[in-house]
Amino acid sequence: MAEPEYVLTEDRPRGDVRAAVLLLHGGRSESREPVRSRQPSVLRLQPFAWALRRAGGPLGLTVWRLRYAIRGWNGAEESPLADVRAAVAAVRARHPRVPVALVGYSMGGRAAVRVAGERPAGDGVAAVAALAPWLTPSEPPQLLAGKHVLLMHGSADTTTDPRATAALAAALDGVAASCRYVPVSGDGHALLRHPSVWHREVTRFVLARTGLDPADQAR
Repeated sequence: MAEPEYVLTEDRPRGDVRAAVLLLHGGRSESREPVRSRQPSVLRLQPFAWALRRAGGPLGLTVWRLRYAIRGWNGAEESPLADVRAAVAAVRARHPRVPVALVGYSMGGRAAVRVAGERPAGDGVAAVAALAPWLTPSEPPQLLAGKHVLLMHGSADTTTDPRATAALAAALDGVAASCRYVPVSGDGHALLRHPSVWHREVTRFVLARTGLDPADQAR
């Protein structure tokens, strides 16, 4: 039986590409099952892709989505990281002179932080949005040095820890180029109670921090 492979798709704007965003879905701590397109963690980022395409497409934003080969992080194997590195390299190869933003949910938030801090994988990554991220001591603040960062977490999340996200935000003061922490009152890990808040904040952040909407950079 063939080994599962990651799937990378791009939704390009009609005109010139001026910036890129890569969406990274969640997963499980341990699993070697192939990722399926209809799994909830994959579908959860579809509305973000729609919002980014609708607002950013006319400005030159190209929207990429990665589906990992397998579902789990799997301890020291750190399974999604190889896929994320390959995806970032593909984005940079296709659009070598544009800023790149990473938007990661849950395990994808952890992967975004890790790869953004690597060299050369994180070169060209200007901004990182981590949504309800799964954070551990393996994701120290220094990984995000010089990056623009958005951190969001629902206050009722019992799957990943909003306190860890708030602590990372505080530790990024003076380390990141900018950092904004947005707690989402009453929302859980599935991001379902206040979806418009999540979509609005991520879209504004990506457009501002990739230079597509300079008027919003003060946020």
